Amino acid sequence: MNKNSQFSVLNFQDKRGITLLIAIIITGTLLLVATAIMNTSVKQAFLSSAGRESQYAFYAADSGTECAIYWDAKDPQGYSAFSTSTASTITCNKDSANPGNQFVTGGSSAPSTFIVTFLPDPYCAKVTVTKNADNTTKIEALGYNTCDSSNPRRVERAVRVTY
Repeated sequence: MNKNSQFSVLNFQDKRGITLLIAIIITGTLLLVATAIMNTSVKQAFLSSAGRESQYAFYAADSGTECAIYWDAKDPQGYSAFSTSTASTITCNKDSANPGNQFVTGGSSAPSTFIVTFLPDPYCAKVTVTKNADNTTKIEALGYNTCDSSNPRRVERAVRVTY
């Protein structure tokens, strides 16, 4: 063997592990990028879900408010269903899935409070109607994405109307 051929063999043997090192660095970098993308995707999915649940709670509160406004202004008996002099029976979203959505309101100076369910969906709204001495009405509706108060992902949104 001449001196040049021996040098090239030694040079090749010194560089045998470099390919493995480069492969590990590239794989690690790709794994890091993939983990960051996955983490961002999971956070976005959670935020999207929270936004959707917040909308459900708001729509439940809005529906409860609309029901109270209807019975305050459009009661077929000609007076407000929430008047302090006469008690009334109202229904909000009452159908075969929601037979319990019938409430007795008014007839006292205390605020009228009732809970509207939206079965088969888990949403509900707690509505409070206050008739003031100056002939103004205040309606506060708290909407929930679930009626289960022990649910840690329960969202509450409120709507308040005064007229």
